[in-house]
Amino acid sequence: MGSMHTNLEEQVDGFVRLAAFYAERAAGGVGLIITGGVSPNESGILAPKRVILSRKQHVAEHQLITQAVHQYSTKICMQILHAGRYGYHSQIVAPSAIQAPIVPFIPHALSHEEIEQQIQDFVNCAGLALEAGYDGIEIMGSEGYLINQFICRHTNKRDDQWGGSFINRARFPLEIVRRIRQNFGENFIVIFRLSILDLVENGSDLQEVIALALALEKVGVNIINSGIGWHETRVPTIASVVPRASFSHITARVKNHINIPIVACNRINTPEIAEHILKENMADMVSMARPFLADSQFVNKASADQAETINTCIACNQACLDHIFVNKVASCLVNPRAGYETLLNFEPVDKPKKLAVVGSGPAGAMFAIYAAQRGHKVTLFEQSTTIGGQLNLAAKVPGKEEFKEFLRYIKQTLRQSTVDVQLGQSPSYSQLSEFDEVIIATGTNARNLEIPGSQHSKVVSYQDVIEENVEVGEKVAVIGTGGIAFDLVAKLTSTNTKSWSLLEKQQNFAAHWGIDYSNQVNGGLISSVDNSENSKQITMLQRKVRKPGAGLGKTTVWIHRKEFKRRGVKTLSLVKYVGISDQGLTLNIRGEDTVLEADSIIVCAGQQSHLSYDLTRFSQPVHIIGGANNVVGLDAKSAIESSAWLAAKI
Repeated sequence: MGSMHTNLEEQVDGFVRLAAFYAERAAGGVGLIITGGVSPNESGILAPKRVILSRKQHVAEHQLITQAVHQYSTKICMQILHAGRYGYHSQIVAPSAIQAPIVPFIPHALSHEEIEQQIQDFVNCAGLALEAGYDGIEIMGSEGYLINQFICRHTNKRDDQWGGSFINRARFPLEIVRRIRQNFGENFIVIFRLSILDLVENGSDLQEVIALALALEKVGVNIINSGIGWHETRVPTIASVVPRASFSHITARVKNHINIPIVACNRINTPEIAEHILKENMADMVSMARPFLADSQFVNKASADQAETINTCIACNQACLDHIFVNKVASCLVNPRAGYETLLNFEPVDKPKKLAVVGSGPAGAMFAIYAAQRGHKVTLFEQSTTIGGQLNLAAKVPGKEEFKEFLRYIKQTLRQSTVDVQLGQSPSYSQLSEFDEVIIATGTNARNLEIPGSQHSKVVSYQDVIEENVEVGEKVAVIGTGGIAFDLVAKLTSTNTKSWSLLEKQQNFAAHWGIDYSNQVNGGLISSVDNSENSKQITMLQRKVRKPGAGLGKTTVWIHRKEFKRRGVKTLSLVKYVGISDQGLTLNIRGEDTVLEADSIIVCAGQQSHLSYDLTRFSQPVHIIGGANNVVGLDAKSAIESSAWLAAKI
């Protein structure tokens, strides 16, 4: 299990929760766990109040983690991470005083004496990790953090023994490893997270990456773990738009030159993909992080040849990385228990109830699954002929194809559960009166725009466009700039890759984003080639002045904005909608009427709750979940989360 930030450490009983989090993954069959990053000193923290291991008084709380994991015979290594110029505080340090584009602070350039102290702090931290019971450490040398900042010309402008030539730039990480190995012997695992593809200007090329890997091997590193991209990189590296295992090609190139194991990472989310990487000799080991958030039993299920039962990571980032950036606990859209192992559990009930669930979208279906796990007698009613609700639409959006995996998991789990699924059924009040409690999860409807001409033939629904039920003209007006509008524009501007092989998808992705898998020059960045098939003139419209997609997740919204700009999508703000006619859409912008010529007008102005039952007619308790309850800030994450907490207590 690869390292990932959880923000659990800063919570009340944080280390107790963290121990339970890792223990559940160990029980699920993970062989080696790498913890989230722990700073060796104050200057290295990512943000105020983040975890530091620099004193013996902190050892005991880490022992909670190691003891919990070791009861399952799983190895665990603590990652030592110094943020360098990526720290979000005023005390940050770096090899050179160059501000990161994603941080508002200018780092202090370390003196020779301060560099020596930093090295000693790494050694001290490693020793405390050993005392805490960790089997080893991973030194974070990638993703643009401090060590990576020393290695790269991009951030190291020094002209002393710590900068300039490659040998000098590599001195800092090599000294850290050498001294750790000298102090703690051969039985202490030392992993180095090496940036094998920086994806920034003046990044390391393959020759330097291999040279550093060989030097690290020589001074005592046991395992090289791959790192891809810096946090300031403007190339997607883990989002769902990245084809599976895209970066294993560069891992394979490094593997051919070293004698110690190398680990592949990034967008590996199924046993089949992991096995493919190993079988093709692209890596010696495979690392996953988010897939173990989605399903802690991933390894056990794969070992038992039950891959179809795995709750697959869909790479959405909505509850994991997006949470981290707003200081929330990392969790998972498809598994809201992740990060809440001590708080959210589906314990068996003493007295099972007869529960009716109306609606099989993400909220209703997952509630039914969770409630049935507890022993309740659940009947799931769905008026259509298929399970999944809005998930079926999401799975047809380019870049969201992984939602098909979640649909597969829901259907498979329902088949194996005791839930009585009734498709094509809208239960009457009489039918529902037979149940102890009723859960209404009937979802949402698209909000209509009430303006003159809204019934014009130019107006088409976003559902019909995404499902490819209608032809869309060349000039398109999209009313709205939120999540639905982004999905719609992605559908209209993306290349159809349904028939492509995985390799073809990987190659197209690399060309489109300017990635050189061979990493010959410039950190793997080359000129991009736009292979999109978009010929439409698209204008997105919004009432306010703000960036399109203002409410979307920070880790992925920039990808869509960059793509839309590249494909000529325009945005008009401060608009009022006057009417629709044969000429197009009449707008009032800052008091002046104008006609936007449009062949197709697509309304993406949000959703409204679909609640078709009169609650006063029920005599038993009724619970409303998901979009049927509240559309403010609604997404699949919040819908599933609300269903889980209700199922745990009903």
